[in-house]
Amino acid sequence: MLLLSGGRNEKPPRPSAAQALFPSVHPTIRGLPPADPVRIRIAAIGVDAPMTPLGLDAAGTLQTPPRDKADVAAGWYGDGTTPGSAGTAIVAGHVDTPTGAPGVFYRLGALTKGATIEISRTDRKTAVFTVRAVELYDRKKFPSKKVYGSSGRPELRLITCGGDYVKGTGYLGNTVVYATLTAVT
Repeated sequence: MLLLSGGRNEKPPRPSAAQALFPSVHPTIRGLPPADPVRIRIAAIGVDAPMTPLGLDAAGTLQTPPRDKADVAAGWYGDGTTPGSAGTAIVAGHVDTPTGAPGVFYRLGALTKGATIEISRTDRKTAVFTVRAVELYDRKKFPSKKVYGSSGRPELRLITCGGDYVKGTGYLGNTVVYATLTAVT
């Protein structure tokens, strides 16, 4: 029991799910108004890259960032939630280049729970996300609803190719990072 200054005995408020995972999260962090992202930084894996908007292809699948910039650029779904706004923002990047050199998200699978992702936006704010999970999915069993679905909270998904590589077919899976907005600077 907690004695409040008003003299009543009350239980302290129960922490949110984000606070339970990340105790330093302040309960009042809300989504930001929409503003395009311009840069992504992930210190833990050495990413510092510009961002470009992506659309959907004719089949309704998220386009990939330009292959000629596979090692230096990441893309965000331009018709979706902007990183830092309420909803699920999607960012994609290549794991490697057409020549086999490392891509911008080459080390994405090495991220661990608690790592931070910073996204600078055109409104001069930086949305800071904290990684809560990293998953590898078989491409044929990709859980679209889980990855792209919105919880209503400001969340981020980073996506790249992953798993085994088969010549002529490509990668057989996708690496997905799940992160939640934990700060705005």
